[in-house]
Amino acid sequence: MTATDSQAPVRRPATDVDRRQVVKWGLMAALIFSFIAAINMPVVLDRKVIVEGVLTLGMVSLLWVPIVFGYLAAKEDVLEGMEPPQKGARDLIAGLVAGAIGGTGFALFLILINTVDVRDIFINLGPQLVEALTFGRGAPAGALLWIVVGAVLGIIGGGLHVGSKNVRAAFVWALLLPLILANMQVIVEDIFQSLSLEWVFDFLYATRGGLTVAGAVIFAAIGALAGYRSGGTGVTRVRQHYASLEGAKLRRWNIISAIIILALIVVLPMLVGGLANEILATVGLFLLMALGLNVVVGFAGMLDLGYVAFFAVGAYTTAVLTAPTSPTIQPMLTLNFLTPEGWLVMGAVILVSVAAGLVVGTPVIRMRGDYLAIVTLGFGEIVRITIGSIATQPLFGGANGIRQIPSSELGPIVLKGTNSQTIFYVVAIFAGIAIYVSWRLLHSRIGRAWAALREDESVADSMGVNTVNMKLLAFVIGAILAGFAGMIFSVKVGSVFPQSFALLVSIIILVIVIVGGMGSIVGVMVGAAVLIGVLGGPTQPGLLAEVAEYKLLLYGAILVFMMLKRPEGLWPSVRRQRELHQEEFLQDAWLKQQAGGDEAENEDDQLAQQAERDKGEDEQKIRILEPEE
Repeated sequence: MTATDSQAPVRRPATDVDRRQVVKWGLMAALIFSFIAAINMPVVLDRKVIVEGVLTLGMVSLLWVPIVFGYLAAKEDVLEGMEPPQKGARDLIAGLVAGAIGGTGFALFLILINTVDVRDIFINLGPQLVEALTFGRGAPAGALLWIVVGAVLGIIGGGLHVGSKNVRAAFVWALLLPLILANMQVIVEDIFQSLSLEWVFDFLYATRGGLTVAGAVIFAAIGALAGYRSGGTGVTRVRQHYASLEGAKLRRWNIISAIIILALIVVLPMLVGGLANEILATVGLFLLMALGLNVVVGFAGMLDLGYVAFFAVGAYTTAVLTAPTSPTIQPMLTLNFLTPEGWLVMGAVILVSVAAGLVVGTPVIRMRGDYLAIVTLGFGEIVRITIGSIATQPLFGGANGIRQIPSSELGPIVLKGTNSQTIFYVVAIFAGIAIYVSWRLLHSRIGRAWAALREDESVADSMGVNTVNMKLLAFVIGAILAGFAGMIFSVKVGSVFPQSFALLVSIIILVIVIVGGMGSIVGVMVGAAVLIGVLGGPTQPGLLAEVAEYKLLLYGAILVFMMLKRPEGLWPSVRRQRELHQEEFLQDAWLKQQAGGDEAENEDDQLAQQAERDKGEDEQKIRILEPEE
């Protein structure tokens, strides 16, 4: 047997599948199928068209299930150093069986709710849902149809293992790109109209929403080509390339990236309409808050569940100083960012935010982990209840809040809440300052002290890090950034109420940091753009306004998935990624060392053999040169 034969994939019969794994993922697919239908998601999302006359978002909410679980059923873990088994018919059968089990379970669920009336408990489960999910064909025919659909899509999911990585990426992006662009129709339409390309938009998009069939085919082809060329690792390669840069190359990359981002920030709001600018302003506002929480959670490693309290402090400080309806204190200052009066308001926001950061930071300075999270959670609730109580009504207006907060000014430009474009520019300025400050702190002695504090507080303390000061500094910086976000929020909305600062805001900001990547500035930007831009905030709309009633469910599902499958986030920092995958890095380093040792031994053997050959040649030359006796 040659070396090439020993490295060939292991051939197995097509029926050699892990039955337990296939049944497990098939039953899980049936459960997910039934759950999505039970919460009426296919019917609610059916009004969002993806491809005209072909596909809606309601159907997409179901069709992804057999593909994903068929892929999982056929997936095999390969141990380090072992050869992967051959891919082929076995993967197709595993996906088919898992998809068929999922479709069968869903079919039984449809027949059950069509036969038994359970609307007294589950109001959505009734004949109307069955008719929608069976396309008006009746429960038996519709149930059989879903079994077939589950099996076919399961084969596709299992077949993703058969092709190469490039083929798999091409298929995934051929599906994702039309889906993404169909949901970005509002933004694309505004851009095309600004560029006088309405005819292109009319060709790609349908009049009543969604892509035309031709547009879907074009975008699918573009996605397939891009996925095949990148192999699905384009973003990873860019991130790794950026992490490898040093010195002048890193500075040049940062300058070019900053110029491109600045150009997008300036130009994009001019090309899009009011709804898109409103979404951009909301993304920028939550980004500013997430950057502050990233300092506390990502840099210093302290879990803060009451971060919304600092947001409320900034908003109410601005309202008290500027609004004519402030109950007791009515200085009625003008928030002009280029005048001393405006600087006075911003200075007051900073001072009150610093005080709030010290108030919450000082009692918890010796706490860690769950205890720290519980105390900060309590602080956030204390602030919300206090500003809405009767006792503080003469100062904060109680449950009625403070109304008629005047518009702010940026020199001659009036920043009204109804003008989302100007609000976005102001938010972008503050977010840019926050990004720069966070970046400088991360690469300073303070950032290294925070990293040591996050990894092991006891070791950091024994090495001379002043843990008390570092914790307080993290709380204060995070409080200032949240206070600025609250200041802009109060001007944008024009009024503040206690219910605007619920615990849910803190949770969503924390989800942004976790999904984007704790400790990663770029990751926080990505997390805010993906989550807030697509799903929206607690009460703010995103691109997918149709999923408003399922927003918290999706947030929870995304958070659970990220914590299980990718805890480092979408765009992790190098240091954080190494912390979470330390064992894998150590194992890879050991394997490389072993490989290096084997290569060294092979080189020594080759040198010894060459020396023997040289010695033999020298002896032969000597014998030739010696005279015969």
